[in-house]
Amino acid sequence: MAVSLQKGQKISLDKEAGTALTRIKMGLGWDVASTPKSGGFLGSLFGGGGSNDSIDLDASCIMFDASKQPIDAIWFGKLQSKDGSIVHTGDNRTGAGDGDDEVIKVDLTKVPADVSKVVFCAVIYDGQARNQNFGQVANAYIRIVNTQGGAEVARYDLSEDSSTETAMIFGELYKNNGEWKFRAVGQGFAGGLGPLAASYGVAV
Repeated sequence: MAVSLQKGQKISLDKEAGTALTRIKMGLGWDVASTPKSGGFLGSLFGGGGSNDSIDLDASCIMFDASKQPIDAIWFGKLQSKDGSIVHTGDNRTGAGDGDDEVIKVDLTKVPADVSKVVFCAVIYDGQARNQNFGQVANAYIRIVNTQGGAEVARYDLSEDSSTETAMIFGELYKNNGEWKFRAVGQGFAGGLGPLAASYGVAV
């Protein structure tokens, strides 16, 4: 049975899955809230589109080395990492429908040895200009699925009121003593990608 994570909680993927994981997928999902609330390296990477009555969340991930320097970024405009270990399956501009809205697949056997962390985040496309924020997003989550067999390993539901934030770090996949672990983050940022990137020391 999948573990339901709380903000800040850390888990060992292999221990939770009961087996050594080799391929996983990170599924991100969201809906538009029925009653909306008011409220250098990465700068050119994220964009998208959508209509005024929908919210376009663009899921992405950033790979870091042990020195906390960004190595690569994967998003709907660049669907695969340079090494081929991470693949984004494509953009969902509305969040409509059941199940995962966007999926990022990770082949843990192909992730380069110098990669120590992969950060999974989402940015509302043109959120400030369109006066949109995570307070208008409902049922947002990230879940980890064992690609072999399709079993859900862990899930983190974002439940906080983020009425000013237009960017969100959902979670971090990181290596500790050679073992892959996951931390539920749930940290929102007003101002979009810039403040999110700055939290990792990256200028945009």
